Amino acid sequence: MAKGIVISPDKCTGCRTCELACSFTKYDLFNPKDSAITVLPYDEVGLQVPMTCLQCDDPHCMTVCTVNAITKDEKTGVVTVDEEKCIGCKMCVSACPFGNMTYSVRLKKVIKCDLCKGTPQCVRECPSEALQFKDLDGPLHKRRNIGDLFSDVFGEVAK
Repeated sequence: MAKGIVISPDKCTGCRTCELACSFTKYDLFNPKDSAITVLPYDEVGLQVPMTCLQCDDPHCMTVCTVNAITKDEKTGVVTVDEEKCIGCKMCVSACPFGNMTYSVRLKKVIKCDLCKGTPQCVRECPSEALQFKDLDGPLHKRRNIGDLFSDVFGEVAK
């Protein structure tokens, strides 16, 4: 069974430690712009939502990559970018339906979560345990619960 990052937006305090842990682990610099996880504020309802690659079952980013720089490990489910092959066209960034890939102008490369090769530092450093690394219980469409949380919260606000 594949493992992944499970996000509990209701536990997130918005401290953004996950962003700093990610950028420091990957690039030895505390720079949220170079992080593969982003905390999105929803001030209207008082939520902070960490977002990162969902390691999709059928990754659109991989489908659009013209140089086959993006692959998915069938055993672990991790979608990775081969930086040697990547030409920086940013098609993958545009193709991600969740907006969970970015391009760093400073680094001149695509930034995408690779689960830190099995030990995600964002999870390790999260003080509120809003992020957990655990076995995933089935395909992506069955494990997305953030949308349900948003509709519950935003539905109430809209009334």
